[in-house]
Amino acid sequence: MSLNIAIDGPVGAGKSSISDAVAARLGILHLDTGAMYRALGLTALRRGIDVGDEKKITELCEALQFGVKYGQNGQRTLVEGEDVTGLIRTPEVSMAASTVSRYADVRRRMVRLQQELAAQTDMVLDGRDICTTVLPNATAKIYLTASAEERARRRYKEMAEKGMPDTYEQVLEDLKKRDEQDMNRPVEPLRKAEDAVEVDSTGLSFDETVETILRIVEAKAK
Repeated sequence: MSLNIAIDGPVGAGKSSISDAVAARLGILHLDTGAMYRALGLTALRRGIDVGDEKKITELCEALQFGVKYGQNGQRTLVEGEDVTGLIRTPEVSMAASTVSRYADVRRRMVRLQQELAAQTDMVLDGRDICTTVLPNATAKIYLTASAEERARRRYKEMAEKGMPDTYEQVLEDLKKRDEQDMNRPVEPLRKAEDAVEVDSTGLSFDETVETILRIVEAKAK
């Protein structure tokens, strides 16, 4: 039986970095599914395509070749063979990703790709609809969250370290907008699956959050 771990949660909850650490501890791969939507959003922005135009975004998604590869620094996300990993974490790309992920045909293609990857090997997948749609039969399902203020604080610290000029207040406002969009989109909105275990990391350190999830996985795997 394959070991698939599904981790959902809102923006800024630390899903990607926590999933990286969990996967490393278990000796399996981590697929950051949100990076695939970010890559699509980035490509649309670079090509001057309106992310609000569902038809054009769907056509772009169908035409593009997405890929992932793994190295010493984890997942690298590819579009048409170009490594775009270092370009997809800006606030502009985040909002674009949230918009393009609302479209049903875009989600269908992405989900199909993600399921194909997960079927090939033991893997941790994180995103917005992993527990509910992509891996409904995952070994363990986690809903990772934290207060909006704590998530904004972490995101602001991360952006400040990269020299991005946004204020904490702007980061918090953008985060709340993203939450609103993700939780109220018509297709597969962000929600906690009924059988997912909620992990609120507001008062937890990074290592404590990782250990909490590993204990849940161990219990579910048994």
